[in-house]
Amino acid sequence: MLFDSHAHIDDKRFNDDRAEVIARAAANGVTGIINAGADMFSSARAVELAEQYPHIYAAVGIHPHDAKNAREADYAQLALWAARPKTIAIGEIGLDYHYDFSPREEQQAVFVRQLDLARQLAKPVILHDRESHADIMATMKKEGQGLTGVFHCFSGSMEMAREVLRLGFYISVAGPVTFANAHKLLDIVREVPLDRLLVETDSPYLTPHPHRGKRNEPAYVRLVAEKIAELRGIDLETLAAATTENVKRLFHIS
Repeated sequence: MLFDSHAHIDDKRFNDDRAEVIARAAANGVTGIINAGADMFSSARAVELAEQYPHIYAAVGIHPHDAKNAREADYAQLALWAARPKTIAIGEIGLDYHYDFSPREEQQAVFVRQLDLARQLAKPVILHDRESHADIMATMKKEGQGLTGVFHCFSGSMEMAREVLRLGFYISVAGPVTFANAHKLLDIVREVPLDRLLVETDSPYLTPHPHRGKRNEPAYVRLVAEKIAELRGIDLETLAAATTENVKRLFHIS
């Protein structure tokens, strides 16, 4: 009963075997996948995949990398996609100061615009935060009133995790929890309340050990869940059931 709360199976790296990847996930106990958009093209593909497969759900949004390309008409299109029954969130959206592929001022403006869109549509948000911890928290405290959602692939500090929880948001953990240098994340995983924790792959990125260096895929969410269960001293079934219930509660999936 695992639920991969964040993947990009629309990615071109799955073009040759997408159906097999989806089947392999199901064979490994993955009963649901959220495919997150990162730009207008991938958001459209996310909606298509959600309508093609019963257990796949879509999130639509403009990633900070693509903020410089955002156009006024895009927000109306995102709203149309968000009205589809299987589009369950606005995302992934946020800030990325690692690459700065878009100017930070444009990232901020597009991020705030999409937070407002999510509020208008009563949709949760899926947040991307890379090396922008202070700014994303300041933005959420100022602009995130009335919203709920998840900080995907959490990479902040313990204190940031506590702030995220105080805001009512969830924390999602991906492949880095299996990496040898993930000391800070291990402590956070042990402390986050079980009812506020999600698991994900971020496929095709962040492949967990022992497949690191290869393409990631939703079937590997099991490796993430196994590591978290080990860290928390619980069995995999308990962890899987709790995180799956959390996804359904957060994103209103029946």
